[in-house]
Amino acid sequence: MTRILVLILMAVAALGQSAKDITSDEWTRPFPPFRIVGNLYYVGTYDLACYLLVTPAGDILINTGLAGSAAQIRSNVEKLGFRFGDIKLLLATHAHFDHVAAMAEVKRLTRARLAATEPEVSLFESGGKTDFRFGEDKTAWFEPVRVDQTLHDGEKVGLGGTELTVHLTPGHTKGAASYEFTERDEGHDYHVLIANMGSINPGVTLLHNEKYPNIAADYAHTFAVQKELHPDIFLASHASQFGLHRKYQPGDAYQPMRFVDPAGYRAAVAALEAAFQAQLAKETTGR
Repeated sequence: MTRILVLILMAVAALGQSAKDITSDEWTRPFPPFRIVGNLYYVGTYDLACYLLVTPAGDILINTGLAGSAAQIRSNVEKLGFRFGDIKLLLATHAHFDHVAAMAEVKRLTRARLAATEPEVSLFESGGKTDFRFGEDKTAWFEPVRVDQTLHDGEKVGLGGTELTVHLTPGHTKGAASYEFTERDEGHDYHVLIANMGSINPGVTLLHNEKYPNIAADYAHTFAVQKELHPDIFLASHASQFGLHRKYQPGDAYQPMRFVDPAGYRAAVAALEAAFQAQLAKETTGR
């Protein structure tokens, strides 16, 4: 079993417990911010990935981590030499507490607008209570936050000449999204994908799921979409999902090529699709 598959399966297994049980040291442990490529920076914790895209018209923040993470993100942004108040647009890969629980506070502090895919709006505005998997788990709830802009599959969103293509990649949540864009660095264009990987939480069924009847079709759609994308650099909601700590150690010199990993992307998508197919077969046969 490859290292990347082990890391993915560990992350998936963790999500089967209650929110209170799965909040780990790696999710709260500080991690020094750094430049990934061009105007794209990592400002998250050791494992909960948050990304800052700097543009002349204001900055874009993707994901905010756990409740209480706003101060940590602000510190990381300022360590890089940027102003927290310059964040004008907020996005998320999906609205689970570990990626958006600080969104309401960040929005208050920055007055940025929040954009989300249409199926994810109710999750943000209910504070997680409408989630098909964790909606009844109070430890997974977070402060509700109003969505200012609704996004649709294939739409472009951005600021200051930076455009991200929104790919609806549902299954993990009904409105999970991946963001595709290009970053130029020293005359070279890097095709970047911040992917919401198609992991399945333990306890989720793919057949006869009353709270999410189309879940199997949505997962199949996600894998089909992601197999058609060909990023040079792929990133994800969790650092472990794209092997951040294999590719970068704090203090390493700036080098975008360390994140160029098309083979790793294909392997990660293939591993999760195989897990999906295996579970579907098991539910179909009952064995």
